[in-house]
Amino acid sequence: MAAEHLSPAKAEAPASGASDTTHLALTFENNRLASELFGQFDQNLALIEQKLKVDARSRGNTVTLRGEEMATNQARRALDHLYDRLLKGANLDSSDVEGAIRMALAADDQLVLPTLERKGKLALAQISTRKKTVMARTPTQDAYMRAMERAELVFGVGPAGTGKTYLAVAYAAQMLERGSVERIILSRPAVEAGERLGFLPGDMKEKVDPYLRPLYDALYDMMPGDKVERAITAGVIEIAPLAFMRGRTLANAAVILDEAQNTTQMQMKMFLTRLGENSRMIVTGDPSQVDLPRGVTSGLVEALDYLEGVDGVVTCRFREVDVVRHPLVQRIVEAYGRRDHPKPDSDR
Repeated sequence: MAAEHLSPAKAEAPASGASDTTHLALTFENNRLASELFGQFDQNLALIEQKLKVDARSRGNTVTLRGEEMATNQARRALDHLYDRLLKGANLDSSDVEGAIRMALAADDQLVLPTLERKGKLALAQISTRKKTVMARTPTQDAYMRAMERAELVFGVGPAGTGKTYLAVAYAAQMLERGSVERIILSRPAVEAGERLGFLPGDMKEKVDPYLRPLYDALYDMMPGDKVERAITAGVIEIAPLAFMRGRTLANAAVILDEAQNTTQMQMKMFLTRLGENSRMIVTGDPSQVDLPRGVTSGLVEALDYLEGVDGVVTCRFREVDVVRHPLVQRIVEAYGRRDHPKPDSDR
């Protein structure tokens, strides 16, 4: 942990109407980890400076923060959280720093995110398997991860790049490793986005595997490859098109339906009613990217409407600000959002 770095000193009195300027010196006991925390050529501190509008100067294992009181406290929380991650053996990259900054900003608004302590350390949700630990990087991810712990049916909806599918698969892997469920079932509707399955080479498995590849990728990221292969062979992990779910009862399982915006109304009802005893069901999708034929209502859109307020069902809605891929991806999603939902002339 960072030492209780309480050598803040008030600067000279600010100009009338301006916020107090605060100096905060943070000292981290482990010199090597402090160097990793600050980043090569202090690049992590530079990112914190840019996002939080503070001045951050490092010297040895100490960093001095200067800026408005709220901003310096946000920077302190972000650095404390990142240092704790390093103490636990994690590696840091720019996306981790971005995530800590987002959560530090959110911690000052308890009405938006009650899961965080207002002035203490960041209490971020996490998912852990033997291979990897995933921390929440945005307030919505935090709410989503906590929802999966408490609700039997969780909808994660929003744009690409927000971690909806990845976190769902990570949570399923965690449940399997802990023995909370006996199997994982991952499914997607095999809707042809400009292609026809019948013209693809191979048997049925080979035809549908490309549509299910993102689910495989997430699994291999959370579990050792050999264990994934053995689990698939033994039927402990099942990855199948949505059509294969009909007539089944999915008990003692973590069940995930990905790309749910491409389900029809009947398919969605069929899938949701497969839920059995001691199971968790997670449905992910982006209602803005429907590949169904024109005039066909998305089962996801209908389900979100019908199930609003139903006990045991939680919906987490991701937005453009929750995109955790390359920063350019967030800007691309925002640009498409402006095109699809233009402001009225009176608001421009």
